[in-house]
Amino acid sequence: MREALIVWGGWSGHEPEQCAAIIRTMLEEDGFKVYVENTTEAFADPAIHDLSLIVPIFTMSKIEKEELSNLNAAIVGGVGLGGYHGGMGDAFRDAVDYQFMVGGQWVAHPGNIIDYRVDVTRPDDPVMEGIESFPYRSEQYYMHVDPSNEVLATTTFTGEHAYWIDGVTMPVVWKRRHGKGRVFYSSLGHVSKEFEVPQMRTILRRGLNWAAR
Repeated sequence: MREALIVWGGWSGHEPEQCAAIIRTMLEEDGFKVYVENTTEAFADPAIHDLSLIVPIFTMSKIEKEELSNLNAAIVGGVGLGGYHGGMGDAFRDAVDYQFMVGGQWVAHPGNIIDYRVDVTRPDDPVMEGIESFPYRSEQYYMHVDPSNEVLATTTFTGEHAYWIDGVTMPVVWKRRHGKGRVFYSSLGHVSKEFEVPQMRTILRRGLNWAAR
C-alpha cells in the first residue's frame, strides 16, 4: 500500500486544516494509507524516506535546516512531492533549497480574488486528460518559476491590476523531477471551497497520484 504524509500549518487564511482533511479523503479513496501532522518537525523524521508521497500545506512560516535537509534528501531519493497554491508554492520564503525543489515561488496575486482563465497547454498529458481551458475565480498567482518545469496549464495577466505585467503568460500547473522524486504543483486552491470546482480537484488529485512513487 502506498503511504502519504500531509503536513499542514502556517497562515490560517488558506484553511490548511480543512484542506488537509479533503486531501486525506481523496488519497484514501485512491488507496493510500495517509498520515497527517501539523508541525514541520515531521519533515525531520527518517521514516519519511519510506513514503510514496509528501503533501505540504504550510503557507509562509519557517522550516529548520535539519527538517529541510531531510525532506530534500527524501525527495531526491524518490519520494514524491505534491501540493497546491500557497500551501506548497508560498511556503518557507527564506528557504531557497525548498523553492529549488518545488520549481517556483509565489510573488504576488494582483487584484486579489478575481476572475481569470486557466489555459490547458498539455491536453495530451494524463493529468489534464479531458480537461479544457476553463474560467476560474480566485487569486491569480504571479510566480517566479524554474524554466525546467514541464508546464501543463497557464494563465495570462491582463494588466488591469498591475499594468507592467499586461500580457504575461504564467504557469499554473507543472510537474518536474528533483533527483529521483517526482514533483507536482498547481497554483489553484485558495480556500477549501475551491475543491468544489471539478477541474481544480481533478487536476490536483491526478497530479498527486502521478507524483507518488
